[in-house]
Amino acid sequence: MGLNDTPSGERLRISFFGKRNSGKSSLVNAITNQQISVVSDTLGTTTDPVNKAMELLPLGPVLITDTPGYDDIGELGELRVKRTRQILNKTDIAILVTDASRDMDSSEEELITIFKEKNIPYIIAKNKSDLVISDLDTNNSTEDGNIVYTSATNGTNIHLLKETIGRIKPSDENPLRLVGDIINKEDLIVLVIPIDESAPKGRLILPQQQAIRDILESGAYAISTRETELASLLSKMNPKPDLVITDSQAFGKVSKDTPEDIPLTSFSILMARYKGFLETAVMGAKTIDSLKDGDKVLISEGCTHHRQCGDIGTVKLPKWLKERTGKDLEILATSGADFPQNLEEYKLIIHCGGCMLSSREMIYRMKCAIDAGIPFTNYGVAIAYMKGILRRSIGVFPELLEKFDKQ
Repeated sequence: MGLNDTPSGERLRISFFGKRNSGKSSLVNAITNQQISVVSDTLGTTTDPVNKAMELLPLGPVLITDTPGYDDIGELGELRVKRTRQILNKTDIAILVTDASRDMDSSEEELITIFKEKNIPYIIAKNKSDLVISDLDTNNSTEDGNIVYTSATNGTNIHLLKETIGRIKPSDENPLRLVGDIINKEDLIVLVIPIDESAPKGRLILPQQQAIRDILESGAYAISTRETELASLLSKMNPKPDLVITDSQAFGKVSKDTPEDIPLTSFSILMARYKGFLETAVMGAKTIDSLKDGDKVLISEGCTHHRQCGDIGTVKLPKWLKERTGKDLEILATSGADFPQNLEEYKLIIHCGGCMLSSREMIYRMKCAIDAGIPFTNYGVAIAYMKGILRRSIGVFPELLEKFDKQ
């Protein structure tokens, strides 16, 4: 996988915030050494977040995001500020770009407060410093963060700003592996990958790719099959596999075809653990049986794709929910960045695995649900619960299994 193929959910997101005409776009262009943002003296030139994937050592693959001005006004301006606030929930490192020729105002102080509340490490880039300071060797460290005096106009201290960013370690950097920490070298791992109308043509989806890579890095053996050939494969394997990992949509058949003495889990369950919300998802799934007629259920996906006739979020999950509960449920499906701010109307949220979202954003969405008192689960966990095999599929995590049995 090349640099540009690194998934956005696996990149550190470095976002540039500030007032209109503070020089955010000029600084982003200087950092990336490309004209990715339109630069103009007109207020509010940046109307939507602009992204650029790049390599920034020693951090590795990152996603640089230029945001609209946080002080924008009017009806459209309020929408742009809302988009900027959404980017905050995805940001691993924040750069506050200010105008060095003046003191910070209330909107910039508000951003610093948000950085602290969300535990986002940040740097203050005092831009346009060439207008007020002749010697720009200044790189001050304060109690709250780093201050770097920059000039996007003449390129002063751009390299210094990059180095300062590179020294920051995000506060919630994911220490987990997808599957590598629960398997051993030379283990036999069977991956069940359905190839049906909802599968992307000519490729595997991200969790499947990540699992294969993690298994190979562990020195174990990855053996892939469709659910239609699983029983035949298992009958030929000696010794038997150490673990079977399945796509959630095939959970029922795979569980039936996999002997009870072979551990079984799903890509979605592994992804929930990797993103940091598996326990919440497992406990939230039990809410399915308490749903009543008229209850609203939110089914949310982190990416945007063309929905097909067998789409899991809009077709299969609603069907399985109504079959399991026997209730007339009101189901709303959202995708991409369209995650509702007001969650109180829902009785349950079922989210995708979040493979295209960062751990920070998945945890943010989970916490939004928890704060609103709404149970939160994901596709794979919900499907395993409705198929009656959740307990088996979390057996690879003994401590979680114990909590599940006690609830």
